[in-house]
Amino acid sequence: MNKNDFLSLFKENYFIPDLKGTSKGSVLEALLAPLKKDHLLNQPDLLLETLKQRETLGSTGIGKQIAIPHCRTLTVSELLVVIGYSKKGVEWQATDKKPVRLFFLIIAPPQEKQNIYLPVLGKICELVRDNKLRKNLLKTDNYQDFIRLIGDAV
Repeated sequence: MNKNDFLSLFKENYFIPDLKGTSKGSVLEALLAPLKKDHLLNQPDLLLETLKQRETLGSTGIGKQIAIPHCRTLTVSELLVVIGYSKKGVEWQATDKKPVRLFFLIIAPPQEKQNIYLPVLGKICELVRDNKLRKNLLKTDNYQDFIRLIGDAV
């Protein structure tokens, strides 16, 4: 996947600079809200339950204040990414036990033409492992800075 294709996954409409949720469930609902508003979800309640169920299998909190909730589901027809920031942080049972402040929600249909679900998940994991990038991402609260930081790193 080239840089432009990767960056095109991050849309300003799906960038939430101040998530209001204080629990896993409420954060997942807040992350799904813009997709629901744009009518991109069939059965949003089922998707929410799928994401909650996914969390019971093992936390998507990868540590260093980052979580990447993700799943494949029939409730969407294309791969979608939502970015959310929590100013206070949310308890997420992350690997390092620290609250999560930056969320990358990734949802995709069971099969997709471009087959990019796992490459996108892997690329995001790779990017947030970079200490400098991660610290800069955690400091920003606007889409333009976020996309510039990601674009510079890809």
